[in-house]
Amino acid sequence: DVQGKYCNTNFHGIHMTREKLCSRVRKWQTLIEATVDVKTTDGYLLRVFCMGFTKKLPKQIKKTAYAQASQVRAIRKKMVDIMAKQVGSEDLKAVVLKLIPDSIGKDIEKECLDIYPLHDVHIRKVKVLKKPKFDLGRLMDLHGEIGGATDENGEIVATSNDFIEPQVQESV
Repeated sequence: DVQGKYCNTNFHGIHMTREKLCSRVRKWQTLIEATVDVKTTDGYLLRVFCMGFTKKLPKQIKKTAYAQASQVRAIRKKMVDIMAKQVGSEDLKAVVLKLIPDSIGKDIEKECLDIYPLHDVHIRKVKVLKKPKFDLGRLMDLHGEIGGATDENGEIVATSNDFIEPQVQESV
């Protein structure tokens, strides 16, 4: 939806760039990936992908940091539980706000510490599988005050004490 000079879009998903993914993958560690389908409180069905890597213990002499298959299964189960709990209990706006600082990855890292220490735990991709029926009011709620009240010309009208950029003048 276009209002004045602002274009409000809906969330279609995110993914980590190939460069970032390739920079994380190294030898002598175990890559653990997990996937879960979760429905948010406002009706979006999301598929969330997570990845994490095992880390050497402090003062470890051994070169490798491989996890056993049972440890990988336990870590993957915890990843799925944490992602389902954190994404399923929020609406889409709150989920996006959690994805930006990668707080879900930090929670997974803390929770899995007793199974095997992890590092570089990230939400690698989020796909939107199903969306609720399009509603312009809900789209405006997602974008907050940016898409606020407009006048008949499509220009944004100040609704509070927020700064609104002045109009461009033809001459001085």
